[in-house]
Amino acid sequence: MTDIHRQFLQQAIKLAENNVLLKGGPFGAVIAKGDELIATGVNRVTANSDPTAHAEVTAIREACKQLQTFDLSGCTLYTSCEPCPMCLGAIYWARLDSVYFAATRQDAASVQFDDDFIYKEVPLDPKNRTIPFHHQLLEEALRPFEKWNHQVDKMRY
Repeated sequence: MTDIHRQFLQQAIKLAENNVLLKGGPFGAVIAKGDELIATGVNRVTANSDPTAHAEVTAIREACKQLQTFDLSGCTLYTSCEPCPMCLGAIYWARLDSVYFAATRQDAASVQFDDDFIYKEVPLDPKNRTIPFHHQLLEEALRPFEKWNHQVDKMRY
């Protein structure tokens, strides 16, 4: 690991530590483009009453705002802990180039965070998950996709 990667990862860990002192979750994230800091984020789940306000997601939102784009190609995410499945999805949607993380999902599970449990739920058949998912085939279900597919001036993402 290069010095710049180590510095950004250490910054993410420090953000996580400081967030705990502020009664927030023990997670911090940094997004950089090369050696330039673009955005930071901390876990804001309890502060915002928002279960999606994970450090990685808040950092992605801020980086997109700063760069005025939804495509973070060319950027790297540094996070204090291995991202949960939700954050993993956001990372792929944002098209980040790479991710560096410190603690693992098992480390998070050891202090009662559900990351590892959710990772185990993802590959299950939806009807067999702890929260059952019920697929309902409606005649009109594909209409939004058909309209999207035929829209000439759409912005792909």
